[in-house]
Amino acid sequence: MMNEEQFKRKPDWLKIKLNTNENYTNLKKLMRHKGLHTVCEEARCPNIHECWASRRTATFMILGDICTRACRFCAVKTGVPTKTDYEEPKRVAESVLAMNLKHVVITAVARDDLNDGGASIFAETIKEVRKASPLTSIEVLPSDLGGNIENLRILMEAKPDILNHNIETVRRLSDRVRSKAKYDRSLKFLYNAKQLQPMIPTKSSIMIGLGESVDEVIEAMDDLRENHVDILTIGQYLQPSKKHLSVEKYYHPEEFHHLKEIALQKGFTHCESGPLVRSSYHADEQVRSATHNDISKKEA
Repeated sequence: MMNEEQFKRKPDWLKIKLNTNENYTNLKKLMRHKGLHTVCEEARCPNIHECWASRRTATFMILGDICTRACRFCAVKTGVPTKTDYEEPKRVAESVLAMNLKHVVITAVARDDLNDGGASIFAETIKEVRKASPLTSIEVLPSDLGGNIENLRILMEAKPDILNHNIETVRRLSDRVRSKAKYDRSLKFLYNAKQLQPMIPTKSSIMIGLGESVDEVIEAMDDLRENHVDILTIGQYLQPSKKHLSVEKYYHPEEFHHLKEIALQKGFTHCESGPLVRSSYHADEQVRSATHNDISKKEA
């Protein structure tokens, strides 16, 4: 058994090799030139150097960089958001084209101040990306949009290639970890997305290391499968600052592998599970896997 100090000390498998090559610096310049935000930077993602420098991919964060919620795991700023920028969808599309992306992830801060939660801007961004770069597959990662099915309908009618919404943690810890979002409301959101567009794969993510048990993680998997979620990502929670929730446990890579095996046995079409896995990690591979499995099911 690890003692408390060992839990707090990052193990070797969480050490990251920084890569700031030309791809990385050019992508950073492009984002600043277009006045765009990425969740890669705002959420201090540990994979930013791999994605930007090696894979040349990024997750765009629309609707500004100030969130109306204050989740205790998240490094994104909280406060009163700025006015909605209606030109942002076009700038995202221009950047996707300039980067020649095969797959793009579009996420956003929670915008509880907007009647539609930002759904119309999501939909417009999908349309602009499709117009500028028709061969790019599009994944969206919204908040629960206030739990309003009409808001979700606006988003789903734009037909993203993947709808991603994260439950983040197990049921018991949800109220402590998340702000305003509710575990069952997130499950209902994922269920409704599948009802509105049955052919669009749905996806969710769980952070571990916050004090959950393995049985609770498996229970969360069951909850997601009962609501027809296709893709699952599981990653290690890392404390972004001292004011955020502490890490209770660092899981070993072998434990992540075991959870992946369980997830696949339960029927998820794809599962990314590892210490540095985040919701958008290798998202391009996930959409290919989901599409392949969907075609296989149709042919069976």
